[in-house]
Amino acid sequence: MGKIISLANQKGGVGKTTTVINLASSLAALEFKVLIVDADPQANATSGLGFDIKNIKTGLYETLIKDEDPKDLILSAEVDNLFLLPSHIDLVGAEIEMIELPNREKVMKFMLEKIKDDYDFIFIDCSPSLGLIVVNALTASDSVLIPVQCEYFALEGLGKLLNTIRIVQNHLNENLDIEGFVLTMYDVRLRLSDQILEEVRRHFDDMVFETVINRNVKLGEAPGFGQSILSYDITSTGATNYLNLARELLQRNNMTEISNEKKIII
Repeated sequence: MGKIISLANQKGGVGKTTTVINLASSLAALEFKVLIVDADPQANATSGLGFDIKNIKTGLYETLIKDEDPKDLILSAEVDNLFLLPSHIDLVGAEIEMIELPNREKVMKFMLEKIKDDYDFIFIDCSPSLGLIVVNALTASDSVLIPVQCEYFALEGLGKLLNTIRIVQNHLNENLDIEGFVLTMYDVRLRLSDQILEEVRRHFDDMVFETVINRNVKLGEAPGFGQSILSYDITSTGATNYLNLARELLQRNNMTEISNEKKIII
């Protein structure tokens, strides 16, 4: 049975989609079968995997609102073992249409139960909000992974997200865990990055992944070519970071044994 992990943070620009694409691609490269669910109307995960969103006519919206079978809408990415349930602009209206549905917070959960056993991991790329689609994602998930940008306002708004997670745990999904916090856009040249890193680790201790995602030009370029960082430049720092993050995620879930010298490269 696959593990469902939402990537959520209502603050935009923190690296959610970058992390979804590259973490999923790294796990696929390690021969795990992985599905990305693009739950953002902007469809950045869809375009970031090389699909032209102008040509995407069906996707997550149709599974949530029209009850179409997700198995019929899943696309194969160019990366072996990596698959996508795409998004398109119609998802913008899904929250309004879902209000009238029974068990409106659990629509995505019921949908993913149909395909959960087909994958080792399912990652949900959430939009930068705390709306009904995000609540659906958290209700459907086993855990939530929270990217945190190494910048001044990094901790701003985290309290609201954690409060939403607590509400979901108390009322909708008591088994929801926090997978951890991932520090993104770390700049070794800036003292501020170290300060944010220390602050987050002081607040959340071992919930923070040891792997840090460095600010890297190649990571910014890769989506423009519709590629993961592994496909775009396997030798880059970004590729090394995300492979290490994948290994650490596997280790935290007791899915692999890794020698100490191979654990983390920061």
